[in-house]
Amino acid sequence: MDNKQAALELGTKPVGGLLVQYALPAIVAMTASSLYNIIDRAMIGQMVGAEAIAGLGITFPFMNLSAAFGAAIGVGASTCISVKLGQKNYETAEHLLGNTVTLNLIIGFIFMAVSLIFLDPILRFFGASEVTLPYARDFMTVILLGNMVTHMYFGMNAVLRAAGKPRHAMYATLFTVGCNIVLVVLFVWWLRWGIRGAALATITSQSLALCWQMRILSDKRELLHLRRGIYKLKGVLVRNIISIGISPFLMNLCACLVVIFMNNQFVRYGGDMAVGAYSIANSVVMVLFMFVMGMNQGMQPIVGYNYGAEQYDRMFRCLWLTIGTSTAILLAGWTLSMLFPQQIARVFTTDRTLIDMSARGIRLNMLVFFVVGSQAVITNFFQCIGKVKVSIFLSLSRQLILLIPLAYVLPLFLGLDGVWYSMCVSDFGSFAMTIPLLWLYMKRLKANRHSVVSI
Repeated sequence: MDNKQAALELGTKPVGGLLVQYALPAIVAMTASSLYNIIDRAMIGQMVGAEAIAGLGITFPFMNLSAAFGAAIGVGASTCISVKLGQKNYETAEHLLGNTVTLNLIIGFIFMAVSLIFLDPILRFFGASEVTLPYARDFMTVILLGNMVTHMYFGMNAVLRAAGKPRHAMYATLFTVGCNIVLVVLFVWWLRWGIRGAALATITSQSLALCWQMRILSDKRELLHLRRGIYKLKGVLVRNIISIGISPFLMNLCACLVVIFMNNQFVRYGGDMAVGAYSIANSVVMVLFMFVMGMNQGMQPIVGYNYGAEQYDRMFRCLWLTIGTSTAILLAGWTLSMLFPQQIARVFTTDRTLIDMSARGIRLNMLVFFVVGSQAVITNFFQCIGKVKVSIFLSLSRQLILLIPLAYVLPLFLGLDGVWYSMCVSDFGSFAMTIPLLWLYMKRLKANRHSVVSI
């Protein structure tokens, strides 16, 4: 099926079947990716030690910051492409593809250069101690050298989904994950290259997957393909990409700031081991949240296309199905986390102190996690239809407006437990903010169905 036929089906096929068609590959890919991260961290924790897990936790803000710039381009471009396909403006959609390539190369190089120059001061600011700094430095040096590849890989995967090729995006991710696992075993376990070997495995596998993605997008038989004349940056296209991409950018940037602050709070109230426990608990959260991200990725082209085509009933049907499925998935994950936190922690380390601290952290962090699914889906929904201000506010509410003040105040009374409690309280608070905004938007759209509604 070519891109044009796949795009047309976004406005005609039953929404439930479409959501399965687009979300299932994304869920499989994202879940496989999160499982790789689990294997990666488990291998480092078992083979290198508990300090290495803490050092890896220090790199989370860096990874989030890199992801913020990548999301600003990848998500912004893919959303614009989906809308243009819904409007049947194929020429503009193809120029958006070319501008995505150019922006990823430029931003990826600048981020790499600046970060490498100031690497040690940045890592210390992120919460690295004399013990964890060498591990964090070794990992991030390799990751940053391959930063342009990482940005391009994720950007092209987003474009493939928007262009009606969710399975190809899934295949690229599955290949990356499989290659990663093989290379991690080779580099970390067999060759004993430590944490640097894990980073090298990541960049190598992404590079190979990117070659395959570029081959697909270079096929002239496709509606959207790479060709001369589409790479020169156009102001209007760049503005459109960034205006939509600013929401996921700020969301990832907030995640970066939050992890920096949280790392420092965990060091302050629990030492390096508490940072290691946070790293483990965060890994568990991300495994579950990857399901929601997969649902969001599946929802994005459907909502974007039908919003562009003014088929609002289909758009909302997709939203409700995504919310219901995401909530059910997180509820199942919440149950497992509440029942088996010790067993989960043992996957990452054999250190008794770290196991106990991680198990308690998992339970406290996950107290109300099942409400996060609907909040994340609704936030992504507003992003998909171009309501950038609303999406930004909802993103900030969970990660910045609520969490940082709570993480500062609660530990003053509850100590280390207060840092953990701040996360679940902010999760519920942001959920409470999200529902009224969606209700208001639906009310206004119902009152004037044939106009562009702004909040």
